[in-house]
Amino acid sequence: MGYGFGLLGPVEVVWDGVVVPIPATKQRIVLATLLLDAGRVVPLETLVDRLWDEDPPGGARNTLQNHVLRLRRALGGAAGRGRVRTHPRGYAIEATDDELDLRRFDLLMRRAKSALAVHDAENSSALLAEALGLWRGRPLCDVPSASLQRDVVPALLERRLVALELRVGADLALGRHTELLPELAELTCSHPLQEPFWAQRMLALHRAGRQGEALHCYRTVRALLAEELGVDPGAELRELHRRMLADDPALAWSGGGGRTTAVRGAAPAATGVSERGGELPAETTSFVGRDRERAEAGRLLGVARLVTLTGVGGVGKTRLALRVAADAAGSCPDGVWTVDLAPLTDPRLLDRAVCEALGFHDQSALPGREVLVRRLRDMRTLLVLDNCEHVVTATADLVHTLLRAAPGLRVLATSRHLLRVQGEHVLPLAPLTQSEALRLLSDRAAASAPGVQVIDAGGGAAQQLCRRLDGIPLAIELAAIRLATFSAEEILERLDDRFQFLADADSGGPSGTPHTPASRYVRTLRGVVDWSHDLCTEPEQVLWARLSVFSGDFGLEAAETVCSGDGIDREQLVRLLSGLIDKSILSMGSRESRTRYRLLETIRQYGGHRLRVLGQETALRRRHLDYYRTMAATAAAQWCGPLEVEWLSALRRELPNIRAALDFSATQPGGAAAGLEITVNLTRTRFWFFSSTLGEGRHWFGRTLAPVVPDVSSVPSGGPDPAQIGAMTLQAWVAMCQGEQDAARTYLTTCYRLAGQIPGGDPLPAVLFIRGADAILIRSCPTSITLFDQARLRMREAGLTGDAHMATMLWAMSCAFFGEREAAFAACEEYVADGSARGGFWARSWTRWVHGLTELLHGDPHDAVRLIRESLGPQWEIDDRWGPVWGVESLAWAAEATDEPDYAAQLLGAAAQLRRTTGVALDGLAPLHDVHVRTVVSVRRALGESAYVAAFARGTVAGAADVPGLVLRQRVPDRQG
Repeated sequence: MGYGFGLLGPVEVVWDGVVVPIPATKQRIVLATLLLDAGRVVPLETLVDRLWDEDPPGGARNTLQNHVLRLRRALGGAAGRGRVRTHPRGYAIEATDDELDLRRFDLLMRRAKSALAVHDAENSSALLAEALGLWRGRPLCDVPSASLQRDVVPALLERRLVALELRVGADLALGRHTELLPELAELTCSHPLQEPFWAQRMLALHRAGRQGEALHCYRTVRALLAEELGVDPGAELRELHRRMLADDPALAWSGGGGRTTAVRGAAPAATGVSERGGELPAETTSFVGRDRERAEAGRLLGVARLVTLTGVGGVGKTRLALRVAADAAGSCPDGVWTVDLAPLTDPRLLDRAVCEALGFHDQSALPGREVLVRRLRDMRTLLVLDNCEHVVTATADLVHTLLRAAPGLRVLATSRHLLRVQGEHVLPLAPLTQSEALRLLSDRAAASAPGVQVIDAGGGAAQQLCRRLDGIPLAIELAAIRLATFSAEEILERLDDRFQFLADADSGGPSGTPHTPASRYVRTLRGVVDWSHDLCTEPEQVLWARLSVFSGDFGLEAAETVCSGDGIDREQLVRLLSGLIDKSILSMGSRESRTRYRLLETIRQYGGHRLRVLGQETALRRRHLDYYRTMAATAAAQWCGPLEVEWLSALRRELPNIRAALDFSATQPGGAAAGLEITVNLTRTRFWFFSSTLGEGRHWFGRTLAPVVPDVSSVPSGGPDPAQIGAMTLQAWVAMCQGEQDAARTYLTTCYRLAGQIPGGDPLPAVLFIRGADAILIRSCPTSITLFDQARLRMREAGLTGDAHMATMLWAMSCAFFGEREAAFAACEEYVADGSARGGFWARSWTRWVHGLTELLHGDPHDAVRLIRESLGPQWEIDDRWGPVWGVESLAWAAEATDEPDYAAQLLGAAAQLRRTTGVALDGLAPLHDVHVRTVVSVRRALGESAYVAAFARGTVAGAADVPGLVLRQRVPDRQG
């Protein structure tokens, strides 16, 4: 019979049917830790962490060795003691799949899923019942390790819930709904936020003829989700509820003898087309080794929803994560998304940064987290969060929320620190094996030093070099670059001195205990980067330090402006950049035909340390701030001109650096004014609108405006600062465009009070503009015509051409909504002429839209269709994320006016979908909302309710990529007569 090991309950060891007692708690912790990774070496630091959490005693390794020795004795007999193997990096236990209950559970799960794939519910139900029968209670319930209870047990419990859900679904497919009802009642009580159990319970009640109770279940779970998570039920549950209300006969049991597709027992997902996830970054060099870790990470993602790759900087976490994500892409119907958090400086922007990286263009005032919950909750996708360590607390909080709210979401994180989220499964990434390290050295040397044969010409030295570098990929790659100028033996000679110094200077902890392998790897990497730093010339070293102020990538002009001077002139800087690229300190790529440079995050952090040692950090960050302040000001000055699209694209490229500059300004005493200037100028260029980051614009107004605006009761004797009042008008403008009328009124109240204290009483152009915006968007009042007319004239006098163009646009819109026909066309003609004269590509697209709106309300709606379509093409071409929402909506108005109600209904559906994905709130924008309501009423009346709903749904399911086709393929009949 042999051994049997159990983790799915109290830790258990059985030999020939007899339980082997393991009474000592520390030995049970060691045994459980080894069994969780049976057959693989568990590093010493992992065992120490599991035994003592973050407070190991002095001599922890010796104590651990004693616990392992006692565990071997407790297992009994030569065979038992031989199960635990000693390795230089740790310990391992040998246990076959048949001997370990967790492995048998996973095997049965895989077989059950295979049965489901061929619609064999009967076999699947039996396999799942057998798998669940292996559970003897709460896993590891007798193992008093905070680390295991926090990091491992929740993931195991999650796997059991998945098995339960699949088994219940199989039983529902077999017609066992009545006998399942007591179990489902208990499951929904024990796991009230697990929507699949509620869906299965509702379906079982419906099939049992208890429709009233099924509908009551929906009301119950809806209230629970709203109270606990602040969200509505997901699409699957909502669709099931709708079909129950309609008494859909397809919900009845088919009696198919156990071979059916309805295994989960819930309704099909709501009809819709998901946008595929973002592309993974292309690999620029070969992927070496990591076969075991790659397979293990893939296995973990199959059974756990959160996997964190941990390890020291430079060990290869990012490369492995991207490769694992590529492997998993086929099992993610809604794609794989990757988010690099390294450039993020403000943890409060984490949610918005993830939204942006995922392409969730949201203009609403909703918190970024709520946007993510709404968009991800019905998707089956993998989210890769890379470089989490510097924002680990914020990341952990976000991941916890998303995993609770989005059952189809899996997360793969890379971090030097654990997230400590319930259900997290940790995969420590060890350095490369000797053979992998040697292969990596050979591959990289062949690329950087053609003709050098690492293995043949210096195999012994090369092997020793890999050992001295502890198998750290980044250290090996840096060393490989030097093989173009040094032999492996010469590199070793230079490493020996430095590593000996490091060993002498840092030989142990405060109690004399030896360092862990992880701390040795850190010292090794630091030594290699130190060595790379020493091989740079002194000017290259200084430039390396100065470049560390950039977040993400940066261009040549930025590097020249921020980093030149004080010993480095512009001409010299280009040569120094080339030198850093040759030494692999700096990487080079291109975005939108522009050369971009980037420091690897570990290298950037090292440079930041050197910058602080040089005493130049504050000075360089101020230069960085000044550069992006100048960039934003220049973009605003050239707004509504031939270069406006180039400026919008450039600002979007530079957003990580702009954020870093704004964060520095907000944290520096007296620096908020510079940050406020950047925020204002980005708003004047319509950047927040173009890039779908209105919420972030509000965030930066909040951080930079509050410190500089005086209280209404303590205005300086010379009166308030007009520039600050202008900033407040733009803050209110952003809130208005989000449909946030209450917030806008709050901002306006303070703004108007301060403006009233300006000496002379002459209103500022910005105040005239915001009063006009107040009149048109909030109060739907014709006085907006006069206010905008005054504002645009005053702005022209002040030389604010871009601002004057926007005021003219809103003046023409006001004339279209509230004016007579002749006045409306006169204003439209002037606005179109202004846009043409300025030569702005983006602005001209809006002249087409305003012209179309004027034709719709006062002229020929067929011309309106043509003009609105013409406005949409350029906006899609430049990836404008604001304009198309209004173009598609107003095209629906024009289609209704040209007697095409079915087409209008489809466009209304497409526009509604665009508003959901961008967060635009139509009901907060009075005149636009009024026309929308009139159009909907007319189209409903023309089609009838059922035809309207069907046409609207056809438009709704058009994903963002399909909307242009919907707009352009439908031909509205030519006008009659």
